[in-house]
Amino acid sequence: MNFATTEAQLTPPIHRITLENGIVLLVTENPTADIIATRIFVRAGSRWEAPHQAGLSHLVSAVLTKGTETLSSLAIAEQVEALGASLSTDSTTDYFLVSMKCVSPDFEEMLHLMGEILRSPVFPEAEVELEQRITLQAIRSQQEQPFTVAFDQLRKSMYGEHPYALSGLGTEESVTQLTAADLQAYHRTHFRPDNVIISLSGRIQVETAIALVEKVLGDWQPPSVPLPVLTLPPVKCQPTRHAIGQDTQQSILMLGYLAPPVMTQNQANQATGTPETAALSEDYAVLKLVNSYLGNGLSSRLFVELREKRGLAYEVSAFYTTRLDVSQFVAYMGTAPENTAIALEGLQAELDRLQTTPLTAEDLQAAKNKVLGQYALGKQTNAQIAQTFGWYEALGVGIAFDEYFQTQIAQVTAEQIQTVAAQYLKTPYLSLVGPGRAVHELVELA
Repeated sequence: MNFATTEAQLTPPIHRITLENGIVLLVTENPTADIIATRIFVRAGSRWEAPHQAGLSHLVSAVLTKGTETLSSLAIAEQVEALGASLSTDSTTDYFLVSMKCVSPDFEEMLHLMGEILRSPVFPEAEVELEQRITLQAIRSQQEQPFTVAFDQLRKSMYGEHPYALSGLGTEESVTQLTAADLQAYHRTHFRPDNVIISLSGRIQVETAIALVEKVLGDWQPPSVPLPVLTLPPVKCQPTRHAIGQDTQQSILMLGYLAPPVMTQNQANQATGTPETAALSEDYAVLKLVNSYLGNGLSSRLFVELREKRGLAYEVSAFYTTRLDVSQFVAYMGTAPENTAIALEGLQAELDRLQTTPLTAEDLQAAKNKVLGQYALGKQTNAQIAQTFGWYEALGVGIAFDEYFQTQIAQVTAEQIQTVAAQYLKTPYLSLVGPGRAVHELVELA
């Protein structure tokens, strides 16, 4: 067998192996518990969907385990349950995921099952139709949730024709039109060994892991056609203000800013991506720190100032999503309808303040401690370890990103925060949902 292997100097060490058929295998030997957690990433996700097929990745994830060429949905479920294992699938904007956890002696049997599900799903029409109905119910349910309505409105205004504009569930129109043939075409296109990452963590030696993956998936050969190349429409920064009148108990306010992806060059080689080759965004860590300072927890700036001190917010926070393409930095709050105007003014003032008032040394260090502490806590279990390093590989930043990110956070200065805030957190996109008069007047006065 021929493969390339590297080892990152982490604790415990992460072994990275590229098999002859193109599968990237990540192995973390962690013998503390007799468990092996597995994450299989496929470089796909909703960013690969055309608008008329929005929701396709989600539907594939819902039906992938509902039958193979030799196993029925029931047979798959019975095999997993008989071993006391877990098996699930998911789809995000930037990747497709199959997750598994089992005790070490059952790993080979579960790997065979996962291999069959990856390679030969049949997408039964009855199962596709059932999951379509469930998805349509979920879409309709979301339309009754003010936060989701506001976020959908914000996302569409920020991303335009880019796939990030749509919910991963898709739309009622697009989901209704999807067929089993569409799911099969998606599978043929993206599910191939040179587009797959397998991340393992648990009581298994790297040599054993390589041998088992070779045994189960070594004969899986990539098709003769090259991997597809994704061409996406540009995302233009043209901030807008939108409001939806809805008979709700509170107004939802969202400020959105286009923000950098984790890499400045998405064309980086995803098979060998490292902080040196993947052109990591220098501003990514700074904005992650800003996000934590503003919206992470009960001690965050937005919570203390707008909820505790001024009593304006039912809920208030911020998020900055790690993305392959242009990301978004969002600050949001829910407030009483009569406070909509003053709450919006207060939320905007807190974002603007970052450009003019440097963080104190105490606030900066507290934000760093929070980010680094939660980052460390997020890699405690085998499942978390497998997820984290498989995710890094899927993003193309490489397993060395683990140490690189922590170093970058520790080095952020108050001056950097002001500079980055002035660059990205200027004029926001605005999305409002609430009682008609309360929200429409704010848009009309702009």
